[in-house]
Amino acid sequence: MNPSLHDLAKMIDHSLLHPTLTDAELEEGCRVAARHGVASVCIKPYAVKMAAALLHGSGVHVGAVVGFPHGGSATEVKRLETAVACRDGATEIDMVLNVGKALSGDWPYVEADIRAVCDEAHAHGARVKVILENDYLAAGGAGLSPDDLKRRLCEICEQAGADWVKTSTGYGFVKQPDGSYGYRGATEHDLALMRASVSPKVQVKAAGGVRDVDGLLRVRALGATRCGATATVAMLKAYEQRLDASPSDPAQPTTNARIGQGGY
Repeated sequence: MNPSLHDLAKMIDHSLLHPTLTDAELEEGCRVAARHGVASVCIKPYAVKMAAALLHGSGVHVGAVVGFPHGGSATEVKRLETAVACRDGATEIDMVLNVGKALSGDWPYVEADIRAVCDEAHAHGARVKVILENDYLAAGGAGLSPDDLKRRLCEICEQAGADWVKTSTGYGFVKQPDGSYGYRGATEHDLALMRASVSPKVQVKAAGGVRDVDGLLRVRALGATRCGATATVAMLKAYEQRLDASPSDPAQPTTNARIGQGGY
């Protein structure tokens, strides 16, 4: 069955994470999220109190990032960051696992790091999305192939109590041979792999590079229940227009669909 406009909106975590985001832009972003009835806003920790006030009664969750964007904070700092975010009104936490420890194969550390955040969040009634940052795992690590490493991390996330596994931060830029920085974000391959690597009780979130409604529909088809996005208004407007134009089959991709093996 094709999703309704409401169903599609409730897949979106409206991302308000750019380093230069001003208070005015944050406020406008929250108003956009409320107006379109998305699942949540995904914001930096200092902004939680403001967003919670702006979104009170809207049905839009306030999600805060923890250990963002590189996952390198000490576990106790991540736990405290989670506690403060929940105190200020966050009901969802998007944490970045410790990528260096993952690449080192220090599985007990990685699991304890995730568990500390999950336990703290769950004690406050919040849910947790754990970000793998797959662009940093593209060469594998800890003696594992890239796919086996991602599978192992998904399994650890589930063991530690995660509610979602998430592909990317949106800011995991990797230095290229020519010195420039590139980024793929969510890919079809990784979404399918992650969905297959956890049980049905753990959900999957796509993030990074989903810029149009066809990409959003594709990640939904691959089993993602949430998608981080900045192009929220454009995507929902395009889907609404598609519903109006072809109400019997609105989920058919357009001829310029951007779906492939790379990022969306």
